[in-house]
Amino acid sequence: MNEFVSVSDKDKTQTSSLSARQIIEPLGLILFLVLFFGYLGSEMGLSNMFNTLFNTAHDLLLHTVLFLMGITVLAGALSRLLTEFHVISLLERLLMPLMRPVFNLPGRAAMAAMMTFFSDNPAIISLTKDKRFSSSFKPHELISLTNFGTAFGMGLIVITFMATLESAPGQNFLNAALVGLAGAMVGAVISTRLMQRLTASDIKAINLNNLNSKNSELPEDHDNSPVWLRGLNSILDGGKSGVEMGMAIIPGVLIISTIVMVLTFGPSAEGYTGAAYEGVALLPKLAGELSWLFQLLFGFDHPELVAFPITSLGAVGAAMSLVPNFISQGIISESDIAVFTAMGMCWSGYLSTHTAMLDTLGFRKLTSKAIIAHTIGGLCAGVAARYIYLLVQNLF
Repeated sequence: MNEFVSVSDKDKTQTSSLSARQIIEPLGLILFLVLFFGYLGSEMGLSNMFNTLFNTAHDLLLHTVLFLMGITVLAGALSRLLTEFHVISLLERLLMPLMRPVFNLPGRAAMAAMMTFFSDNPAIISLTKDKRFSSSFKPHELISLTNFGTAFGMGLIVITFMATLESAPGQNFLNAALVGLAGAMVGAVISTRLMQRLTASDIKAINLNNLNSKNSELPEDHDNSPVWLRGLNSILDGGKSGVEMGMAIIPGVLIISTIVMVLTFGPSAEGYTGAAYEGVALLPKLAGELSWLFQLLFGFDHPELVAFPITSLGAVGAAMSLVPNFISQGIISESDIAVFTAMGMCWSGYLSTHTAMLDTLGFRKLTSKAIIAHTIGGLCAGVAARYIYLLVQNLF
């Protein structure tokens, strides 16, 4: 009887604890939503607030998401074509000698850089789980590929997007985007090496066999189809993967960018009208308190620009959607584009992918160290891009 009472009391305690959590979490969320939308509504007016949110999301979908999807489809087709005809393999061989002295990684890491540069961060997972690829890595080197791959993730898309923007008719940001690529490489080196240093002691005794799948995922070259058919299939398959990537960025762009824009931009010249891209300008007010620091590190002359690196933490596609509006307002320079390219490419949504990537490899507990290392790497990428740009300007 005593045992029955004890078990019953224990069940009641567990039920009570669970019920408390179920009450606190929804109440906390409701309180946050009331405070957030209450603040926006008190500044903009309730009707204007909702109209601005919907109009901003709609405009982003039509003029930014579809443009980005066009880039992802073409980039996907190009990357698959380059892979099919062994251009990626050739680049891998050319880059191999740089891997050990620069990134402290085996030469095969060049393949990881190429795959993520032409696609996205998670492409690194299929490589790390393949024993033919991972056998030449030490454990801490293999785990650092999450940072290494993220620094190259969506690189082609970010650079292409930035390079095709126009500050004026016939004037693009190609040179600034290339400087940003150089800055991203600096961030990649710092993030990768720092991750190796932070995790070396944690995973010394790990058996690499735990990371390898039984079945290889690396592509084999057994296609004996005619050259023209291989080219056609690779373009179409790559385009399909580009569509998938374009679809995947829609939630980030519409949700994150809409909220960030409302917090970044102020009312229009006529006041609050419910038009797209109006807001309460909260982020610039907060960033204005540290404007001297952003000016010193990144050369930002306008506090609104801090919205780009903040948004990149979660989704670089959403961050890129901010840039056309900055250009239309005339608050962005070539130097800023270089910094955006570097930080956008280096960070490329790592807060939303690092946990999943490390969890897939079985090392979720190292997520905090990966995030710390990559945060530092991304900041260094932005600083490097700023001062490389100034150096290039002075030399030429």
